[in-house]
Amino acid sequence: MQAAEITAADLPPLPTRRGFAKWYSQPVVQVCLIAMVCFLCPGMYNALSGIGGGGQVDPKASNDGSVALYSTFAATSFFSGTLCNRLGARLTLGVGAAGYALYIGAFLSYNINQNSGFVVAAGALLGVCAGMLWTAQGSMTLAYATESTKGRLFALFWMIFNMGAVLGSAIELGLTYDSEASTVSNSVYAAFLAIAAIGAFIPLFLVSPGLMVRVDGTRVVVPVHPSWKTEIVGLYRCLRYNVWILLLFPYFLSSNWFYTWQFNSYNGALFTLRTRSLNSMLYWLFQVFASLAFGVAIDSTRFRRVNRAWGGLVFVTALCMAVWGAAYHFQKGYTRADLAEPRAAEFARIDFKDAGYANHVVLYIFMGIMDAIWQNFAYWLMGAMSNDASQLAYLVGFYKAIQSAGAAGVFRMDSNLAPYMTELAVSWGLNAAGILFVIPVILLRVTDRTDEAVVTADEVPTVIAASALEKEGSLDEKKGSMA
Repeated sequence: MQAAEITAADLPPLPTRRGFAKWYSQPVVQVCLIAMVCFLCPGMYNALSGIGGGGQVDPKASNDGSVALYSTFAATSFFSGTLCNRLGARLTLGVGAAGYALYIGAFLSYNINQNSGFVVAAGALLGVCAGMLWTAQGSMTLAYATESTKGRLFALFWMIFNMGAVLGSAIELGLTYDSEASTVSNSVYAAFLAIAAIGAFIPLFLVSPGLMVRVDGTRVVVPVHPSWKTEIVGLYRCLRYNVWILLLFPYFLSSNWFYTWQFNSYNGALFTLRTRSLNSMLYWLFQVFASLAFGVAIDSTRFRRVNRAWGGLVFVTALCMAVWGAAYHFQKGYTRADLAEPRAAEFARIDFKDAGYANHVVLYIFMGIMDAIWQNFAYWLMGAMSNDASQLAYLVGFYKAIQSAGAAGVFRMDSNLAPYMTELAVSWGLNAAGILFVIPVILLRVTDRTDEAVVTADEVPTVIAASALEKEGSLDEKKGSMA
């Protein structure tokens, strides 16, 4: 790949950094700040989603909003790599973060006036913003890592990000502990709205990606103000010369599909409100531990990267089959009709004080663990393919586009009242298909090292000078040909 050689000449010289400035510009610190954006914005969104129906007893408004959200999310994400390279990762991240507060505010409004149209409109706008946020986050996190730290650095991000959902779920639990209602109160939505609004300002304090140096001394090479035409051509070439990415689309598609069954058809259907909040907190909390363990294991230098790829796939497969097998066992005990009138009054929702709760919550915890490892493995695979920030922006954009298209489809399925068992079967089948299509990608694309041109911090002045001479020579040639 030649992206680094093409754009290296445009790298700005590094400023002199000492003390706090030097510490602050470290990749690990910047990734923590990026994670804090997601802690405060998508983290609060996940806390609401995790209790089912966006905190409403009737999930229809939430489902309709989610369909709008993920439809625009999918459309935007396909081109969000282009947007990220053109606008810059920091601006893209900041604009993306702004949409979460509006979406949470729409649910606060719905609690007051039942205006479902506002939820749908806010969801559509959030889809655009989310596509930008996640592409910028993914491209920066993977580009800042070295070959041997991509799993751990992404795991660090995932830990901090999911602690936001843990915090949000803890707030829900505290404010709903003594509530007899099945719908989240205005105070919960207001608290989440304030937290998400704060997160939108953090991107202002990030170091420019073009000034970042990895821990091994290499510079992060990013496109500097490319034209829209250049970016569209780059997107086309990325697809044309990386046809293997199509094999990962089934894995990408299934990566958000299972959320609907987990959040709405399991947690939202079976449990009381306070228990749903507790379940959600545990779901996200165990993602923190799972992502850390998997990130350390997948980056282990004791084994070749190819062997780690196969080991990761085997572990993902075993965990996925075990979780869905246990889920099928529980799903046989209830149907959607049990929660509909007139049988709903007789359906006893499970409280955490009830006998038999432990088995249900253990399964929900393992659903969270599976989610963390599924997502971590997807990002690790993309990171194993490239070190170039512009290419990673395209790849992450494809990932979020296909992932969001799947989410839009399954939320529409749930909104149309598909049987719970059907949702489970489709989710399980898509996960299995995604795993099968990863096999040829590992066979054909994963190597022990990604061979790409890199630029060290010491080489930048020389590269810039050489580029200036080259451009000057090219200009002279053009003048001569015109004469």
